[in-house]
Amino acid sequence: MDNSAIIALGANMPYRGLSPPELLAQAIEALKRAGLAPRRVSGIWETEPWPPRLREEGQQSFFNAVVEVDPGSRTPQALYALLRGIEIEFGRERRERWGPRTLDLDLLALGGQVGAFEGPEGLIELPHPRLQERAFVLAPMAEAAPNWRHPVLGATPAELLRALGKDQGVRLWGPLRDRD
Repeated sequence: MDNSAIIALGANMPYRGLSPPELLAQAIEALKRAGLAPRRVSGIWETEPWPPRLREEGQQSFFNAVVEVDPGSRTPQALYALLRGIEIEFGRERRERWGPRTLDLDLLALGGQVGAFEGPEGLIELPHPRLQERAFVLAPMAEAAPNWRHPVLGATPAELLRALGKDQGVRLWGPLRDRD
């Protein structure tokens, strides 16, 4: 699994008539068109807005998934740029941290790489620096990349998820359509 990229997908706003779960399925198709062949894809997980104050402010639930892809010879910077381009294609505007979004694509891991890489919009940290704190990432990641081990912590996604405790506000919503 050394030559795998693990990407988190999230959405909680409709776009061009598509619901958030439909957007996730369309995002997988966009990844394929961009040359990122999926190896494994999780189901869709419904997640309460995070941080919790956003729920009180009326933000809608998020729908999340994780895909493991073959990155080819792409660098972290090239993958970030590709993912950012797909987000823009799906109407993503970065207005506020943790704000509602049509599509969010996060590079969680690239092989066993560890470090910070200078990217077009700042540092790209691998593995994602907060993935071990986020059930909405770990639950689908445990499906799509069950054998991946955090290169610093040494734990699998399922082990990291168990360490978070029971009530994390995530539940399996259903399968991701157009799965290969």
